[in-house]
Amino acid sequence: MSSNSNNKNNPAAAARGSELASDFTVSVHYDSRMYREDIMGSIAHARMLGRQGIIEQDEAEKIVEGLTKIGDEIDAGEFEWKYELEDIHMNVESRLYELIGEAAGRLHTARSRNDQVSTDTRLWTQVACGRAFDACVELQHALVDLAEKHVDTILPGYTHLQRGQPVVLAHHLMAYFEMFDRDSTRFAQAAESADVMTLGSGAMAGVPYPIDRDWVAEQLDFSEISRNSMDAVSDRDFIVEFLTAASLAMAHLSRLSEELIIWSSDEFGFIKLSDEYTSGSSIMPQKRNPDFAELVRGKTGRVYGSLMGLLTTIKGLPLTYNRDLQEDKEGLFDAADTVITSLESAAGMISGMAVNTDRMRQAAEKSFVLATDIADYLVGKGVPFREAYIAVSELSKQCIADGVGFGELTLEDFQRASDLFDEGVMEITLESAVAARDVPGGTAPNQVREAIKEAKELLSGAE
Repeated sequence: MSSNSNNKNNPAAAARGSELASDFTVSVHYDSRMYREDIMGSIAHARMLGRQGIIEQDEAEKIVEGLTKIGDEIDAGEFEWKYELEDIHMNVESRLYELIGEAAGRLHTARSRNDQVSTDTRLWTQVACGRAFDACVELQHALVDLAEKHVDTILPGYTHLQRGQPVVLAHHLMAYFEMFDRDSTRFAQAAESADVMTLGSGAMAGVPYPIDRDWVAEQLDFSEISRNSMDAVSDRDFIVEFLTAASLAMAHLSRLSEELIIWSSDEFGFIKLSDEYTSGSSIMPQKRNPDFAELVRGKTGRVYGSLMGLLTTIKGLPLTYNRDLQEDKEGLFDAADTVITSLESAAGMISGMAVNTDRMRQAAEKSFVLATDIADYLVGKGVPFREAYIAVSELSKQCIADGVGFGELTLEDFQRASDLFDEGVMEITLESAVAARDVPGGTAPNQVREAIKEAKELLSGAE
């Protein structure tokens, strides 16, 4: 039996099917977020139509007045969103008819929803890029401020989560500064990609009116106009670029969050996150859980999902516009909200956390992080590095077996490993080890101070 026959016999099912068909295409519940951009674009378009004589000047002025009032209504929460009108564009146009009558019908002259929504989305994305850029800079400031206080704080540096070599905490923090500096650059680049006005492309082939696209672009603060109308209405690369930048930023945030979670555990005890960014357990009163760091780490996947979702959506679309592209916005909006709040949360965690410098130093002292420096000492005596490596490896194994560290060894203990060791080996310390890495990009305190100075100069130029 056909579905049509079933629906004839079941009016409720038929009604539900009609409702589903209608609901399925509705986007106003999320694209209404672009109302400022939509109204801004429509005002510029209406003014251009009047300037070019495509519509009467008084009609253009009525349209602008009506659109301005609609914007005020939405700002005040007085606008009635109608889901049966599907999207932001039709809701605004319907209200414009109510306010100014038939003149509202002139607004859509020389444009299509295809180039309209593309322009709106580009405007919105540029704003999101700016907010994400600012949030990156805020986090970079927090990292630099904390680093400046801990240029001489020594802790173990890790590879494979095993203690490797001593570093200063400032150097560790400045590694994240570099990551978020690249992220801010990517958000700026994504903003440049979105900075192309597509209005005037029409549905796909351009429009048969003497429009002035350059004037509209200037009004909307676009740097350039699109060169191909077919590409313009179907291009969503700029959103992919934003989502890529957001995904990489979330990857870096997740790495940072993971370290904050580990470092704040009792096993490490390197830091204490502020109460503002932690929470208590429901049944274990002694606990403070690093909830914000865990949520940032957890939210990374949803941003990745938005990126993969859009890539999958556009991969098989023929030119030009297809309704599939309606799926570009929810992921964009969600990713923007997520990455910006995550960056802001990370800045708050860094700014408010307390550092246990004694615990960090103890972790470095009660380890074998000076092994490389001791091997390098033999290299300085003419021993090939591989031979020195083997000698110090055997020395480390003996220390572990005896339950002692390098700091507890006598010169005689060292000389049993190699007769080339002399009194100088006893002068190898955590401070001498970090100071020895006195190369650009190294952990030597004077190099780190220079890196902080350069970072502050870089940040002052970004504001």
